[in-house]
Amino acid sequence: MKQSHPVEELEDRAVAELEQTDLLLPLILRQSATIASPATRPVVVVGELIALKDHGETPLVLYPGQKGSAAIPARSIVDLQGSQIGKHVLLVFESNENANPIVIGVLRGGDGWPAGEKPGQVEVQADGEHMIVTARKRLVLRCGKASITLTEEGKILVKGTYVSSRSSGVHRIKGGSVQIN
Repeated sequence: MKQSHPVEELEDRAVAELEQTDLLLPLILRQSATIASPATRPVVVVGELIALKDHGETPLVLYPGQKGSAAIPARSIVDLQGSQIGKHVLLVFESNENANPIVIGVLRGGDGWPAGEKPGQVEVQADGEHMIVTARKRLVLRCGKASITLTEEGKILVKGTYVSSRSSGVHRIKGGSVQIN
């Protein structure tokens, strides 16, 4: 005797109860087929939490099989914190599309980073009048072909196709040596 699957039993019961309502039957059959179909079941993938943006609201993740090598934004059903950056996370995909990951959990155990040191977070302090952005190695502000780079060695690199410096008061250039061209 063949054992039936619980979804098949549910479908058989629904068909028996609704045989006289021809308008609802196709909808119910389509719904139960969708539930039972392995192609529509969510795929769970282990990825990595790379960063949090938008004040911690948007996780950035990397996962096997993604398009491109840059971290992509995801949604989350769990609260994520900066201390979890570098940890492995469980991902499902909205409509089974790899472009729409949703974080459903953080895996426990292990350090998350194979190296001894976890990457530092960019720290932002703001009080409405002042804003301080702190990075451990390098901070880059970039817009198109222009950039300002600050390094941990104390270098400031300003690049652009046109650089203008103006002052309504004294404009000082001071250094151990000053080179022009």
